[in-house]
Amino acid sequence: MEIILKDQEIRPLLEEILCKLLLEKKDLLKEVITEVIEDVALSRAIAEGRKNKFVTKKEVLEEIESKLK
Repeated sequence: MEIILKDQEIRPLLEEILCKLLLEKKDLLKEVITEVIEDVALSRAIAEGRKNKFVTKKEVLEEIESKLK
């Protein structure tokens, strides 16, 4: 069995589905939005880190030791 929908029939159905999803699955939506924000922040941090000079592990440890003295 095949169901054929016209473009003007699809939009109201999608709107109804999204409204129900927003009302009934708030926690799921909140999780998805949180994940997206975290992914964007991580990708920006990675991109920013690639712009800077890389340092060795030894340099990092030396800097930490100097701060502890």
